[in-house]
Amino acid sequence: MHQPTAPTAHGDRYVRVRGAREHNLRGVDVDIPRDALTVFTGVSGSGKSSLAFGTLYAEAQRRYFESVAPYARRLIHQIGAPKVDSVTGLPPAVSLEQRRSSPGSRSSVGTVTLLSNSLRMLYSRAGTYPPGAERLDSDAFSPNTAAGACPSCHGLGRIHRTSEELLVPDPGLSIRQGAIAAWPGAWQGKNLRDILETLGHDVDRPWRELPAEDREWILFTEDQPVVTVHPVREADRIQRPYQGTYMSAHRYVMRTFADSRSATLRARAEKFLADSPCPACEGRRLRPEALAVTFAGRTIAELAALALTDLDAVLASASLDGEAARVLAEDLRSRIGPVTELGLGYLSLDRTAPTLSAGELQRLRLATQLRSGLFGVVYVLDEPSAGLHPADTEALLGVLDRLKEAGNTVFVVEHHLDVVRHADWLVDVGPLAGEHGGRVLHSGPPQALAAVAESATARHLFAAREAAGAPRAVRPATGTVRLTGVDRHNLRDLEAQFPLGVFTAVTGVSGSGKSTLVGQVLAREVGERLTDTDFPVRRLVEVDQKPIGRTPRSNLATYTGLFDVVRKLFTAAPEARARGWKAGRFSFNVPGGRCETCQGEGFVSVELLFLPSTYAPCPECAGARYNAETLEVRYAGLNIAEVLGLTVESAAGFFAEVPAAARSLRALEEIGLGYLRLGQPATELSGGEAQRIKLATELQRLRRDHTLYLLDEPTTGLHPADVRVLLRQLHGLVDAGHSVVVVEHDMEVVAGADWVIDLGPGGGAAGGRVVAAGTPSEVARAVDSRTAPYLARALGAGREGEAGRA
Repeated sequence: MHQPTAPTAHGDRYVRVRGAREHNLRGVDVDIPRDALTVFTGVSGSGKSSLAFGTLYAEAQRRYFESVAPYARRLIHQIGAPKVDSVTGLPPAVSLEQRRSSPGSRSSVGTVTLLSNSLRMLYSRAGTYPPGAERLDSDAFSPNTAAGACPSCHGLGRIHRTSEELLVPDPGLSIRQGAIAAWPGAWQGKNLRDILETLGHDVDRPWRELPAEDREWILFTEDQPVVTVHPVREADRIQRPYQGTYMSAHRYVMRTFADSRSATLRARAEKFLADSPCPACEGRRLRPEALAVTFAGRTIAELAALALTDLDAVLASASLDGEAARVLAEDLRSRIGPVTELGLGYLSLDRTAPTLSAGELQRLRLATQLRSGLFGVVYVLDEPSAGLHPADTEALLGVLDRLKEAGNTVFVVEHHLDVVRHADWLVDVGPLAGEHGGRVLHSGPPQALAAVAESATARHLFAAREAAGAPRAVRPATGTVRLTGVDRHNLRDLEAQFPLGVFTAVTGVSGSGKSTLVGQVLAREVGERLTDTDFPVRRLVEVDQKPIGRTPRSNLATYTGLFDVVRKLFTAAPEARARGWKAGRFSFNVPGGRCETCQGEGFVSVELLFLPSTYAPCPECAGARYNAETLEVRYAGLNIAEVLGLTVESAAGFFAEVPAAARSLRALEEIGLGYLRLGQPATELSGGEAQRIKLATELQRLRRDHTLYLLDEPTTGLHPADVRVLLRQLHGLVDAGHSVVVVEHDMEVVAGADWVIDLGPGGGAAGGRVVAAGTPSEVARAVDSRTAPYLARALGAGREGEAGRA
């Protein structure tokens, strides 16, 4: 008989979980109060997300599918219910995860928040129309509808065009020599060349010497003539005549860019396209009749381009004639309020969603939920503090409180200690990661966690805080990269100096220009100068949080190159040699040894009507990826699927005598990823985990050439204990003679830097300039910096820790 692990003073006001075994959870029993703010904590990989999302949210989702239709119920078995004995007292749930998939290019801040709907309604009902013009429906103000989209660019605002200069970069070459660079390679390119020759064109004459009308036809014709091609006979083989269809270079590029499923081919085609504003709508995406309507003297495109704080000011000062105008403007302002409250007032409605960070997207959805009016539901949030400057965290806490006060239950997976301290209830999972975690160490009020000796969270939450970057001697710079006259996004005529041979932190509120300065401007400047003999940096490594793959086919082992080593070991096994199998037999990416039902993915995609598709384990191989014959071959007692199921930590022992494998595994362990499985699909990895895998891959091939490492918020998703592990590696790179630049909000990380560049003072148009630059202690004294007081506090905590240890 299970006993409640939480007080029962409120009767059944608890969500009660019994026997949760999802991922690494070890038969977890836990009771969590409803109508409260509960924070799930624990080191990375401890199992907190498996409990909050993999068990609680997944169970709520399963119940929803059961309630809607027989069609959905048929899919439940395929999707798989969470591994749990029972969950009682669970209301309907809303998940606000940091989704790893990117929204489409037509998705924007306006569409994510639904603010665009309100703005379109305002223009439709209360806009100023030209004399004699008919009133337009709100759809006419949307670039995503046939009624509103500019017909020339289909509402995208930009068009892609080719030109002779792009398609033929070297006119001194002949067609046979490859003058038409945009054509495909291998036999396809040869086929097009042979067709042209059959049509009577000179393929051996330099391109620039061909008649202008011939060049125009070859590159841009929409004709597709079919001819009989008689290939030149080659010594080693005989080719028969065949019917060949001609396709111009322009047609090939446009078709590939629009229709190809291969990201590689699309990226190659894009090189031969020039992206420019649509000449018909001048980039405004709408039809002329919609752009002729104004409100407060501006078109809808002009208002959508304003920062939300500026849009709010325009609405506040506009003369509102009529009840419709007043009601719609007030509704719009009330929707803008929560977005600006969460520190996102620098965004504009027309900012495309793919350019937003995962943290920005999640906070936009969170702001939208504040207006939804839902009550009695569970909100499950994934690190809402990600990407937030400390100055914005208090506003986040206010938003979470308001969701709770509206009659909802809020579950938050979080590492930020200020959010943890604010919780009504704390569920701490651990004590360590992977197979060394999966237990609930504490479920109760935050203060009671202090008594749990094995909790890593308790050590950081209550102990005298030792700053992650405790005061250290500032390392001297070995050189400088200087940027001047920078104009990009909100950076205006900016000048910044990045010292080399040190650890540099770039700080500032959300939208101040940090990622633009580091990820775009600095990266481009350094990349262009790597070949200069007098430039001190020889290599540039950008370690971002983009996925290492977008399907379950990509995983940790394939990305790091470890899988090549593993396949060679299996190829050398006696059974494999006896059957004459090569390394390809043990690849799940090619036919042969893989399971053909799932084509080696281990999962099959389940399409859900009106819902995003999801992945379910393959019914044939149950996720093993390989067919039965391949799994008969063993290395040191394990088949290849079992090896892919090993954690990095277990694999390090298993492959201890294989130097090439041991090196990769050691780098992954040292950066705190020992809990990940070798075959863990890329779709299951967080952005922070993907970033650390990339960093570990770099660390295992560390070279002596001076390398500049650029990282965008590397501590995202990391428990304070894991931050220490990561920082040891990053400072180790600097000690080895390299340079590290991080965009960072964690003030303890910033306190341990050698140099700080603080941007601001605000976001968007209110930011984009260097507010302060210097050592951490110098920046902590800067008067105009919103970062300074938080950095001063972190430096003070570090000094207190030093004093406590003295």
